[in-house]
Amino acid sequence: MPENHLCNKTDIEQHLRKLVARVRLAEQTYGREPNSVQILPVSKTHPAHKLAELAALALPGIGNAFGENYLQEAEDKITQLAELNVQWHFIGPIQSNKTQTIAHLFQWVHSVDRIKIARRLNNQRPTGLPPLNVCLQVNISGETSKSGVSLDALPALAWQVAALPNLRLRGLMAIPAASRNMAAQRTTFAAIRKAFHSLNLSPTPDRATLKWDTLSMGMSADLEAAIAEGATIVRIGTDIFGPRVTQATAD
Repeated sequence: MPENHLCNKTDIEQHLRKLVARVRLAEQTYGREPNSVQILPVSKTHPAHKLAELAALALPGIGNAFGENYLQEAEDKITQLAELNVQWHFIGPIQSNKTQTIAHLFQWVHSVDRIKIARRLNNQRPTGLPPLNVCLQVNISGETSKSGVSLDALPALAWQVAALPNLRLRGLMAIPAASRNMAAQRTTFAAIRKAFHSLNLSPTPDRATLKWDTLSMGMSADLEAAIAEGATIVRIGTDIFGPRVTQATAD
């Protein structure tokens, strides 16, 4: 793939500083705690050296946590950046034959949408590693082209996943249908927030509480609406690294 116009560290730094300012302004505008929203850079289709350049900037508000959509691409980057202290987040659709690699290489998985996948990740998490942090992906817009559990099926899945000892259920992830309308964006994100809080306050069948702390929602085009409705992680690709050929779980 040819290099796009974001081709050096200076470009990345300029765009990243602008993005951080945008996120912090949204926090202030919508009454969120300062620095309460994590920016998760997603480098889909961009080479590992871009991530190394970003990590070297060490800008406030940007930790060494990176999101990846595609497993094969992620494996290459994890190998190339092995010397960096990186927290890797898998945010793409999960096939059953990929769970073992994901369970070994990643610290977070945002895209668990069925109990079969959760059980495989749990059983394949290596002994000696801490529990794998997971979010349940909700198909909030009911799009057949996207993965995710329905809101109706969410409670049962949450209770089942919460019982798995090698997973730590942290919250929800969503990729709403694209919209340029701020009100429509907020309505969709509000539905996720309501489900999050409802389940967080409800005891599970074993009378334990879920104690969720993560709402992974919002991308380059709708991060303000997501932050207004409680996002704790926004997944950003385009506004850091530039345009991509395809767009899926980060934009």
